[in-house]
Order: sequence, then structure tokens, then C-alpha cells
Amino acid sequence: MKRNPKEAIAFCRKFESLNSKGISSFSNEVMDEISLTKNLSSNDAQILTIYIIGMHCPEIY
Repeated sequence: MKRNPKEAIAFCRKFESLNSKGISSFSNEVMDEISLTKNLSSNDAQILTIYIIGMHCPEIY
């Protein structure tokens, strides 16, 4: 995400969409999806999500 901010912004948009539906960006469902799509462990998916939100879209929860 550090080298590809456009990808981070795309995640922000996805997180915003999920939030509008009442789904937390930190839900198990979202973490599982990120784990699978980015080939990460669950813990690494959580770290990635925290990084993206902290650096690119702090208004997301």
C-alpha cells in the first residue's frame, strides 16, 4: 500500500461502502476476504487494514 496509494484508496472506498451497510471494516468477514485476496494471514490482514485506514482514510471505522 505504501508503494501503491491508488490501491489503498480503492480499499478506502470499499470500506466506506461496507460502513454504509453497517459492516465494520474490522469484521471477520472483511478480514477473511482481505486475507484471501492479498494472500495474508488473518493477523497481517488486520495490520494492513489498520495501516490503510490510519494513513489514507481515518474517517472509517
